[in-house]
Amino acid sequence: MGAAVTRRLIRRETRGDLPLLACLAAVVLVLTALCAWVPAFAGGQEDQALRQRVTASQEQAPLISLSTTPQVFTTVPPALNAAGLLDAGRTLTEQLTGPAAGRVTVTGGSYDYEQASLLSPRPPGPANAATQLALSYLPSARAHLHYVSGHPPADRTPPGTPAQVALSQASARALGVRAGSRLTLEFAKTPGVQSAPPRATLLVSGVYRTTAASDDFWSGRESLDQPSRYPAERSAGTVLAVRGLVGLDAADLLAGAGVGGPRMTWQLRADLSGAALNQARALTGPLTQYSEALNEALCQGVDPITSDLSCHVGGRPTAPLLVTDSLTPLLTAFTAQDQQARRQATFAVDALAAVALATVTVAIRLLLRRRQAHLRLQRARGASTVRLVLLRCAVAWPVMVIAALLGWAAGVALAPTGTSGSPQPMTAALATSAVALTLPLMTWLAVREPHRPGRLRRSRRNIAVGRRVVLELTVLTATAAGVVALRSQGPDGILGAVPVLVALSVVLILLRCYPFVLRLVLRPARRSRGAVGFLGAARAAHDAPATGLALFVLVLTLGTAVFGGLVHRTIDDGFATGAAWSTGADASATAAGTVTPAPGTRATGTRSALQHLYSLDLAGQADGAEISPVAVIAVDPEQLAAVAPKSPLAATLLARLPRSTDARARANAGLPSLLSPDLRARERTGGFTTPVVHAGQRPRDVVFKPVGTLTATDLRDPLLGPVTAQIAANTPLLITTADAARLLPPQPSGSTVLLLKAQTPAAGAPAALRAEAAKVLGPQARIRVRSETLNALRTDGLTRGLTTIYAATSILASLSGLLALVLELTLTSHERSRTTSFLRTLGLGGTAAGALHFLQLLPLALASAVGGILLGLLEPRLMAPTLDLRQFTGGPAQPALHTDFSLTVALVTGVTALILAAAVTEAVLARRRGLGAVLRLA
Repeated sequence: MGAAVTRRLIRRETRGDLPLLACLAAVVLVLTALCAWVPAFAGGQEDQALRQRVTASQEQAPLISLSTTPQVFTTVPPALNAAGLLDAGRTLTEQLTGPAAGRVTVTGGSYDYEQASLLSPRPPGPANAATQLALSYLPSARAHLHYVSGHPPADRTPPGTPAQVALSQASARALGVRAGSRLTLEFAKTPGVQSAPPRATLLVSGVYRTTAASDDFWSGRESLDQPSRYPAERSAGTVLAVRGLVGLDAADLLAGAGVGGPRMTWQLRADLSGAALNQARALTGPLTQYSEALNEALCQGVDPITSDLSCHVGGRPTAPLLVTDSLTPLLTAFTAQDQQARRQATFAVDALAAVALATVTVAIRLLLRRRQAHLRLQRARGASTVRLVLLRCAVAWPVMVIAALLGWAAGVALAPTGTSGSPQPMTAALATSAVALTLPLMTWLAVREPHRPGRLRRSRRNIAVGRRVVLELTVLTATAAGVVALRSQGPDGILGAVPVLVALSVVLILLRCYPFVLRLVLRPARRSRGAVGFLGAARAAHDAPATGLALFVLVLTLGTAVFGGLVHRTIDDGFATGAAWSTGADASATAAGTVTPAPGTRATGTRSALQHLYSLDLAGQADGAEISPVAVIAVDPEQLAAVAPKSPLAATLLARLPRSTDARARANAGLPSLLSPDLRARERTGGFTTPVVHAGQRPRDVVFKPVGTLTATDLRDPLLGPVTAQIAANTPLLITTADAARLLPPQPSGSTVLLLKAQTPAAGAPAALRAEAAKVLGPQARIRVRSETLNALRTDGLTRGLTTIYAATSILASLSGLLALVLELTLTSHERSRTTSFLRTLGLGGTAAGALHFLQLLPLALASAVGGILLGLLEPRLMAPTLDLRQFTGGPAQPALHTDFSLTVALVTGVTALILAAAVTEAVLARRRGLGAVLRLA
């Protein structure tokens, strides 16, 4: 019988509290749905970001490769089957264990010979100390070549003919050969086998020119197109170095001539098509043990010639295998970036959790307020505190459980599948438990037996005041400690809640200032003719302590939204800065070596500027101290000013580096130069000198005359972005005029950067800019277009994930905060309406009653607006060392924080309008309220 009565009571209580239970259910449903959807969505963004980085890296070079040197002197005569050995390399992935075995495949093979001396023919022009020719078999290069004469080297050389080699136009011109010419090469001898260096003859099968590639194929392969010259080590003069392409069986023919085996390399590709981040992490373990596993399985015995470990690949003897793993370092760098993005996201997630918990608290307060009379009646009839708490739980907990299950099911259904993230049931259970446990705690606080009043009422009041002071000091101390820890350690799951403490501190300060400001308003209100202003301010001052929770919700909601808008706006504005820094202008092209464009290759429809980068050893004129290395950039200030008229760096260079028409006269007087601060600090007086040697000339010194120091703003100018990317960190920098490019000899280790600015919309198209850059610096140049770089930054998975999380949490926090505000206004509307009804019985008019409602809520609107804006602007400044957004924008420094003022104004206007709408609604309802709703009439 008792159980049946309890069930009927629970059903009756449930029907009476349906609206508020629906609010609690909505909060639980949203929280559990987010716990299921957000991790999967974030994992998908991480996978996309990792794939973007892997793809960009693999366009330049394979991330995983295997290499070894075949042994050709194990047979008599020496022999090698290059085709069979390259094919056998496809089975080398069998030594990978676990999931890596099915994720890593061999995509191709190549081989390279060390440089051999060219004996004949003799190159034309000034005599060289030596001429070196390196040979490579690179099948992937065929799609990027166009033969202007002859044909590609044959993979199966006709019997009785020498191995074939193809050269670029520049290399053939430097050697003085053409298609059909024969080259005699001398290779290094193999110790213990040969007493004299072996020689071989090669036939030039064709001459090619390189074609532009949309990817970075030519990055690191510039020697296939351009010959290089460098000083000889053991004699005077320079060495001419050239690289050519051979066919597949060239290694077989060279082995027959007694040439040692080439360095064979197999390129491996990891399949990261699904959950890329999880798959990459699963690969790192097997890859670190891959080299050891290969040598353990394939290597037995000792090579009788070299006494090294002897291995066998496909039954053919080779040297030990070497694994080059660039995927693991890339994953390590990406993990650091990913952790930074996660730490930034914790601010938004913790703020949303705090707003949701505050909304739950307000809803439960309203629920208990509505049931206050019933609770008192049940308490008077002998119901215990535990029974009342359990009754409330029996009413609300089933609703919360059902909402949690529905939210979880909806989140799982909406969550993307096949990503590195997965729904988090434990987090969902904790969120549901937090909401569920808030109800019995607040119910117990509401229905517990009050302590008997003491003799001195003043002492109880003092105790309450003391508790408030202790609470405020505790919150302020915790906030200060949290901010200090956050700035020193960075955010984590716990420190990410510091912004919530900052919001609570702001609310406590506002609550302390709130009555004081209202008392200042009361003074002139007392002297005014009407009583409405005085009554409204007095009532607002009286209700100030009770509005603490509503003020906290509003301040935290506005602060979270303003902070989210600031992050989004800062990142979005930083994209333009990052793209400009990466490209320098509308487009940039970077070529290896300090090259001079051929006449007639000047870009059309665009303005261009050349920058030549040298790495030099400078000596101070004052003390002779050597500074090495120094990055020396030779530029034409007028060209830079034409490309970027508003650039501070261009203006500085134009003013401090005067143009000279006589380079040699300028060399004798010293090249005017601007120095980086660290270089200026090492040589405060005098200039610098560096020795240069031109072919066929005596060494001479080039003098650099300092005329100024570069500022931090100059060093962060976008015009220096592409060239700075070629300079190692902490390298001293010197910028001089373009005369240096005519005085210094070409440097293969240097770089040439071309900046392009389109003059017409048609010339600004990415395809047109790429064509112009390739026309000036050649197709092997690495070309970057600002519009494409900007689009790549905006579509980066980590950036999109972070901005999406901030946008979603800001929207949800705003909706939750508005719901909490509506509930709080509903909770406190009874007292305001009761006061207004009493005043209306005393003759207060309807218009005055509406004004009274408005004045009672106006201070709350103003305080929340001030607190929200203050919090949204204060938090980023407090967390400036932690809020590192540079990795998302790609710029040279931390992007400046930019507040989204339009969003801030819209949020403040929306909250103020909602509060005023609540005042109007209460005024309309108060007009319909009769005395019977206020007074008990017999």
